[in-house]
Amino acid sequence: MAFLFLAAACWGFATVMTKGVLSSVPPLTLLVVQLAVSVVFLWGLLATRRVRLPRGKEIAQLGLIGVLNPGIAYTFSLLGLTLTTASMSTLIWAVEPILILGLAWLILCERLTRPLIALSALAIVGVILVAGVTPNVSSNSSAFGNLLVLAGVFCCALYTVLTRRTGAHVDPLLIVALQQAFAFAWALVIWPIELRNGNMASLATISPSAWFWAAASGIIYYALAFWFYVTGLKKMPASLAGLFLNLIPIFGVGGAYVFLGERLGVVQGFGAVLIAVAVFSILRLPKAEAAPA
Repeated sequence: MAFLFLAAACWGFATVMTKGVLSSVPPLTLLVVQLAVSVVFLWGLLATRRVRLPRGKEIAQLGLIGVLNPGIAYTFSLLGLTLTTASMSTLIWAVEPILILGLAWLILCERLTRPLIALSALAIVGVILVAGVTPNVSSNSSAFGNLLVLAGVFCCALYTVLTRRTGAHVDPLLIVALQQAFAFAWALVIWPIELRNGNMASLATISPSAWFWAAASGIIYYALAFWFYVTGLKKMPASLAGLFLNLIPIFGVGGAYVFLGERLGVVQGFGAVLIAVAVFSILRLPKAEAAPA
C-alpha cells in the first residue's frame, strides 16, 4: 500500500511539473527527454545492484509491455489531447480503474464483489469532482480525439494486468528499466513526426531551466512512479492496485495549489474526501469482500 501511495503521489506531483514544462517543450520531445533521463537513472541504479537478467523470451515480453505503456499509451493520449479538451480527457482517464477491474476479472480471474464495485464507482465520482469537469461534450471536443485518449487509457489498464501476470520472479526495478528502455526506443521512432513539423529549430530557444524540469519530471513521473507502482502491484491484486490511481488527482490538485498557486474549491475538496473514503474503505474490507483471486 505504501508503494502504491507513493506511486500516486509521484504521478500527481509530476503531472504539475509536466504541465509547466509543456508550455516550453513540444510534447513528443518532452516524452523523449523524460524517458531518456528515466532510463539512464534506472539502469544506473541497477548497475549498483547484482540483479540477474531474465531469459531472452521474458525480456521480450516485459519490453513489449513497456512499448504498450508508457510508449503507445502516452502517444495516443498526447495525440488525442490535441483534438479534444482537457476536461474530456480527464473524464476519460477516470475510467481507468474500472477498466483494470474488468481486465483483472477477465485475464487474471480476480473475483469482483459488490462492495468493491460500489466503492470504485464512488472513487470515480470523486475524481470527476476533483478534476472540476462535467460530462457535457464541448464543441472543441473531437470524437476521434476522445477515442485516441480512450485507447491510451485502455493501454494503461492492460499494462497493469499484464505486468501483474508477467515477470513474477523478476526484480521490479529491472522490470521497469526493461519496459522503459523499449518505450524509449518507441519514442525515438515517432519523434521525427514532430520534428518534421518545424520544431527542430525551436528546440534551441528552450531555456536551460525548462530542460532541467523536463529531466526532473522524467525521474519522478517515469522512473520512481513506475518503480513504486510495479513494486506494489507485485504484492497486491491488480483490481486493488488500480484503485490507488484514483489518488493521483488529489496529489495533482494539491501540487497545483502549492507550486502553481491554483486554489482548491469546495467541490474539489469534497471530491478528494470521496476518493480517500472510497480507497481506504476498500482497503479495510475483509479479504472475502475485496478482490480475492
